[in-house]
Amino acid sequence: MKPEGDTGEPSVDAVNSTDAASPNERLMEQVVARDNMWAALRRIEQNSGAPGVDGMTVDQLRGYLKTDWLRIKAGLLADTYKPQAVRRVEIPKPDGGKRLLGIPSVVDRLIQQALLQVLTSIFDPTFSDYSFGFRPGRSAHQAVELARQYIEAGYDWVVDIDLERFFDTVGHDKLMARVWRAVKDKRVLHLIRRYLQAGVMLNGVVVTNEEGTPQGGPLSPLLANIMLDDLDRLLTERGHRFVRYADDCNIYVRSQRAGERVMSTVRGFVEKRLGLRVNEQKSKVDRPRNRKFLGFSFFRRLGVHIRIAPKSIERFKARIREITSRSNGWGMERRIRALIAFRRGWAMYFRLATARDVLVDLDQWTLRRLRLCQWKQWKRVRTRLRELRALGLPEWKCRESAFSRKAYWRMSGGPLNRAMPRAHWRARGIIPLSEYFAGSPAR
Repeated sequence: MKPEGDTGEPSVDAVNSTDAASPNERLMEQVVARDNMWAALRRIEQNSGAPGVDGMTVDQLRGYLKTDWLRIKAGLLADTYKPQAVRRVEIPKPDGGKRLLGIPSVVDRLIQQALLQVLTSIFDPTFSDYSFGFRPGRSAHQAVELARQYIEAGYDWVVDIDLERFFDTVGHDKLMARVWRAVKDKRVLHLIRRYLQAGVMLNGVVVTNEEGTPQGGPLSPLLANIMLDDLDRLLTERGHRFVRYADDCNIYVRSQRAGERVMSTVRGFVEKRLGLRVNEQKSKVDRPRNRKFLGFSFFRRLGVHIRIAPKSIERFKARIREITSRSNGWGMERRIRALIAFRRGWAMYFRLATARDVLVDLDQWTLRRLRLCQWKQWKRVRTRLRELRALGLPEWKCRESAFSRKAYWRMSGGPLNRAMPRAHWRARGIIPLSEYFAGSPAR
């Protein structure tokens, strides 16, 4: 049997186990080696994460391995290990849709991580220099900076390719045929296929899947890069300037006409050769300033600069509204801890952008939301008087504010601004976003 669409390449079961010449014939021994498993265990414990269908937590994993690891190891070496089904979780997407994640059991996450560490050393050196997603030593910032360089060099039209439900539609046979090119250990190949076909637990029933690689497991990003490596090779052979981060691919050209031609070629290759689908609604040939790439966009002003995409700013505000919502039942200290953690992570990611003016606006808006929360918590007049006096306001101002009938939002932007200025919130840990953007010039 040959995988559909990949003639000339044998299926997993056709791999010759006596091929002594293959350097990857005994990969499973490398997977279960002590040092590799210890490194995998440390990574799983560092990442933590939710339990799978069996309910076992990361904290319970070491104790379980003390009694059961030899049995699991023997099953892996004998090619008899059977993964558990994954637990399906729906994560809201910014556009209103839902992203389906498959959460493997912690034991399967451990094995997948051990597999990933061995397979990365085989596959990663063969990947394109223009592929940046989920690869050691590469980052989203490098991808965005390369895109900026393309635009500055005059390639100021972008072919923005969005693959429709990529992780849910990958054909197993097509993917395994590509893994087989570099992996000759049948046990490893069989184990990967079992993970692909492990199924999803829905309402207590395991539903098998004939296609797709569930997002949520350590192995999925590497399998995605293996599947899309053929696309990278096609674009490289044709001399295109492109950047790919997982299933997000941008190709930069000099004209709209060239972009339409490239879009047609890539669409045909992706759908016919890879068996995937291009999302026609989200894929477009356009100016880079009108598109979003990894949360960033671009603008020209004495050169090409990186900016925060408008949708990323909207998501920032949406998250701040969740943290400062009156209905979430949080106290002020909990809100501040959540704000500090979120703002730090957000700023460290977007620090590549030229965005000083935007950051000032977001800081002012965030502090106003905090003052709004604080004022709502001081419901009684006497509470407001006591707290405003403690903040050092003149007595007449304390009384004027405490007895005011102005709306919450109006109060948060006026009288309370004097009572709780930036210095007040800095003392409680709210650092201005601009301080994370060291060296970012004003827009």
